[in-house]
Amino acid sequence: MGKDKIAYVCSSCGQESAKWIGKCPNCGQWNTFKEIRIAADTGSQAARNAATTLRNAASGGATSALTNKPQRLRDVSSHDDPRIDMHDNELNRVLGGGLVPGSIVLLGGEPGIGKSTLTLQTILHLTQRVLYVSGEESPHQIKMRAERISKDIAENIIILSETSLEHIFEHIRDVQPELVVVDSIQTISTEDVDSSPGSVTQVRECASALLRFAKTSGVPVILIGHINKEGSIAGPKILEHIVDTVIQFEGDQHYMYRILRSIKNRFGSTSELGIYEMEQQGLREVSNPSELLLTEDHEGLSGVAISSTIEGARPFLVETQALVSSAAYGTPQRSATGFDQRRLNMLLAVLEKRVGFKLMQKDVFLNIAGGLRVTDMAMDLSVIAAVLSSNVDTPIEQGWCMCGEVGLSGEVRPISRIEQRIAEAEKLGFSHIIIPKYNLSGLTGKYKIQLHPVRKVEEALRALFG
Repeated sequence: MGKDKIAYVCSSCGQESAKWIGKCPNCGQWNTFKEIRIAADTGSQAARNAATTLRNAASGGATSALTNKPQRLRDVSSHDDPRIDMHDNELNRVLGGGLVPGSIVLLGGEPGIGKSTLTLQTILHLTQRVLYVSGEESPHQIKMRAERISKDIAENIIILSETSLEHIFEHIRDVQPELVVVDSIQTISTEDVDSSPGSVTQVRECASALLRFAKTSGVPVILIGHINKEGSIAGPKILEHIVDTVIQFEGDQHYMYRILRSIKNRFGSTSELGIYEMEQQGLREVSNPSELLLTEDHEGLSGVAISSTIEGARPFLVETQALVSSAAYGTPQRSATGFDQRRLNMLLAVLEKRVGFKLMQKDVFLNIAGGLRVTDMAMDLSVIAAVLSSNVDTPIEQGWCMCGEVGLSGEVRPISRIEQRIAEAEKLGFSHIIIPKYNLSGLTGKYKIQLHPVRKVEEALRALFG
């Protein structure tokens, strides 16, 4: 056997170094380099043995030599591999159409957000043989959760409570699953590394061995991971580089909505979004989030504006709430929930400089209803409208919504996919929508909803408040 090597890896960005460095030259963070021990053959033999067993079983017991050969790019087949239907429209959308065979997916989120619940209720609907490896819970606890989610439990789910990587691969050879779930990767350890589970070395080597197994056997692997206090995936950054897809499960535990967001996806778009509602029986898919994200009745309430936004490929309407009050302690506060606070400060400066409303001595609080976090620039117009509505204590009339990006000079800039935004507002019964004037030239369809094209913020405010 070869001699083990010592390396140092930045836990923030994954930069490697032969010696310890105080400041990472790649990301600029201090004291982030962790020592890892790279074994000569860590986890490789166990992963290869398990993959070979599954390949031989699929080919009827015949062994085959190395099949990967160099070939011209024009000779490579461009057809898509058949994907595994997860029987969950939201999860299929975020994955890019389903789970790709041989892929490795990392699902991260805060403790108690519903990662294990989402994974368990998904595999309960599958017909493939699934090996669920749990390093945190006993089989009895998993059975209790499964009975709460579904009354009918099929025989294709096999539960294994194990933390040793070598023992997991032995069970994989015996069970021969078509899907492997590991909950969680921070609890798995290999005997070839002398460090505790969850350390940088253990997480890196275990994930590399599982990746090697997935790619050589064609069996997809789903990893469940923890997050740190900053909200990013715990462990070394290289963990996110190893896997094919990184999915973040977000949401406030005080709200019933959960957001499934794709951060990295080699087989689909990273702008897709899945929305769930937490119930006693598990997570329910939200097919029409617009109806749930809008308050039933806000007539007569100031500081409320409706925006037509797009996250991923789906449009939905979001309620923007703002509260403007006099600063009690001299220094005004600026607080935003579900919206970028730096962009809020910019919009307040535009409102004061270009429109003439003095907000220097006012506290401004902004909230996106439903616990949703929106990054669409078309929210700018509704943020300004909600702030001004609360400042003058004048409600916006029912049936009005808006979309548009606001520039530093006070102009309303054009936005993308305007027709989908208008169609969504019309479908939900809105009668007026404010859009950028530049987008009016690209419209081809006829709409029942009345369009109000504007070029500046003043025109939009004049249309709303007269």
